[in-house]
Amino acid sequence: MHAVCLDIDDTLVDFTTSARRALARMIGRDDMWPTWQRMTEEHVKKVVAGEMDSDSMRLARTKAFMAGLGTVLDDESVLKLECRRHADMTGAWQLFDDVVPCLDWLRAAGLKVAAVTNASGPQQRAKLHSLGIARFFDTVVIAGELGVAKPDPVIFQTACRQLRVSACETLHVGDRLDTDAVGAQDAGLHGVWLHRRGPQPPGDTGVHVIETLSDLPALIVSEYLTPAATGPAGVPGQRGPDPVSGAGGAWSTISGRCHEQ
Repeated sequence: MHAVCLDIDDTLVDFTTSARRALARMIGRDDMWPTWQRMTEEHVKKVVAGEMDSDSMRLARTKAFMAGLGTVLDDESVLKLECRRHADMTGAWQLFDDVVPCLDWLRAAGLKVAAVTNASGPQQRAKLHSLGIARFFDTVVIAGELGVAKPDPVIFQTACRQLRVSACETLHVGDRLDTDAVGAQDAGLHGVWLHRRGPQPPGDTGVHVIETLSDLPALIVSEYLTPAATGPAGVPGQRGPDPVSGAGGAWSTISGRCHEQ
């Protein structure tokens, strides 16, 4: 294993909590979050397709949402309303408690790290910088900039290419089963579903499932490294002289499997 890709929203950042509270403050009720999510996804597709920029998308989404509630607003009123909502949301962004320890571990282990997100570029880059974790990432791959979104294999393969690693030497972790974990696996990566909320789904998901990023180091060590790769605390030890190919070190285990397939 040479690299780990991570989704951003609801994987690293508790996006849903901040966004849902900001929406509730905007409309004075908390029962419209599923509708807001659906409309947001529909409008984000237009950003990915290059039909509008992220700022125009936010205004169009909010205007359409309010119209659905029976409130028709002019453009100036929509702008004021959306700016307040957006400020409320961004001011409440927080990392999950398990994020920084996990990122520290990944970097100490010598793994390359990428962020792979379906959201728009300016907001996601600002989010990583404002929360102090931009320094951990070798690259950030954003659907709104690339023109394709997860689960399209192209976005995962682009991350691997930018990291200069093979797909089969790369793990992707995200909070959405189909979009993140299964999508990554279909693209040739190893998919891991970070299932932070809700009951476990029935049956076999076909991918590894963890409930916290605190579980990721143990999963990497147990599933993708030989016992010789770990130190006394379960953290991967020193790698060999070639950090990319893994030649001469125990990190070459997954690389060997990759080339055998």
